Amino acid sequence: MTTTTLLDARTDDLGDARLTFPGTLRAEWIKLRSLRSTIWSYALLIAISVGLSALVAIALLNIPEGVAAEAPGADPLQTIVGASVAGVAFGQLIAGILGVLVISGEYTTGMVRSTFLAVPDRISALAAKGIVLFTLTFVVGLVANVAGYLVASLLLSQDDIAAPITDPGIFWPLLGAALYLAMVSLFALAVGTLIRSSAGGIAVVVGVLLILPTILGLVPADWARDAVPYLLSSAGAGIYTSAALAPEGEALGMWLNLLVTGLWVAVPTAAAAILLRTRDA
Repeated sequence: MTTTTLLDARTDDLGDARLTFPGTLRAEWIKLRSLRSTIWSYALLIAISVGLSALVAIALLNIPEGVAAEAPGADPLQTIVGASVAGVAFGQLIAGILGVLVISGEYTTGMVRSTFLAVPDRISALAAKGIVLFTLTFVVGLVANVAGYLVASLLLSQDDIAAPITDPGIFWPLLGAALYLAMVSLFALAVGTLIRSSAGGIAVVVGVLLILPTILGLVPADWARDAVPYLLSSAGAGIYTSAALAPEGEALGMWLNLLVTGLWVAVPTAAAAILLRTRDA
């Protein structure tokens, strides 16, 4: 057998070994659930959601008379929703950090080369990562929000504040909050793909979610105030809170908020997909 024949045979074997898209999804699922950072991140997300829901519910029950503009029980739906999704403000940071680590960790260890060798179509590899990360974050986020609802409802029921989870005013905000966490993880995945550094990617994500709203809030200008509702964290919060819960003048409406959040995810993802095909691993 000639050398050329041996090389052709090895190439054919490599081609047969390449993963199909369902196989790529399965491989990404195995990688994601095998990471200790994934387990700890999702466990922390649930713990923070439950803990903050309990703290907010207890705080609402102990508001001194005359301090609040209206009693917490005046609108049970808003009171319960506010307590149930209290952990999302911190949960978004966890989802964002995890999203960066999913891809930047592979660049750090060099495992990304093996990934692209098995899946030469890099867009398929990125899509598989995104689908697995989005699905798992959405499921965990929904579990965390439902757990927060159960804890908040149990505590608030002492003051006769109650609403069933089947009520659309409860169920949709819980679902919307989980959707927002999943979208944040996709945004972070795109940022991590663009920067290819854990520290740099996390800095950008934290800056967009936490620092940018703070800076704009301190700028005494109309353009800064008008821009706040279009930030990722502001638009995301608008997905799962009603106009009455949002600051006056900053509520865009659920569908517009969803569109704005989707653009925050789509633009960096498109840029990441383009650079992924043109840059070396």
